[in-house]
Amino acid sequence: MKTWMHALLALCLAAPLAHAQDKPASPAAAARGAYAEITWDELVPPDWDPLAQFKDMNFGVLSDADPRAAAMLKKMREVWDNAPVNNKLDGRAIRIPGYIVPLEEGKNGMTEFLLVPYFGACIHSPPPPANQIIHVKPKSPARGFKSMDTVWVNGTLHTLRSDTFMGVSSYRMEAQAVERYVEKPAAK
Repeated sequence: MKTWMHALLALCLAAPLAHAQDKPASPAAAARGAYAEITWDELVPPDWDPLAQFKDMNFGVLSDADPRAAAMLKKMREVWDNAPVNNKLDGRAIRIPGYIVPLEEGKNGMTEFLLVPYFGACIHSPPPPANQIIHVKPKSPARGFKSMDTVWVNGTLHTLRSDTFMGVSSYRMEAQAVERYVEKPAAK
């Protein structure tokens, strides 16, 4: 039977969102061509293993009350908060899907948020590794969105660390567009 740590690790390494269906009639869809669509896996350097330092740990013998579990969780948080970036993406115009974790919001909409790869990250579960969090600052406030809404974000990605009250991010994006996520229809 899996322990709480196995469940946490499985959740943190969940698969990225599926690709969305383009709607060529919208002006935003026409602008999408300027952005390279990437997956969350591409944000992680190919040689980085987030669990490398924990392979010798026997999670099955640790209870939540065990001080070794707390020490291991603290060490994991340190490793993940300092996760390396994929420098090849610095300065690139990208398009990526994700979930919204609001940071700054006003009457005109969200002016700052974290984009995360899975539902509940930073809110209902611990933050994923920093290289799986993007600190987004939209060009104009993102209207009509709430916490954990799924969106596509288009913008210029930078390798810039931010430490917010919701989590540490290794990337920052100057977003030109924030759009609702629409899943591709199932093949018939």
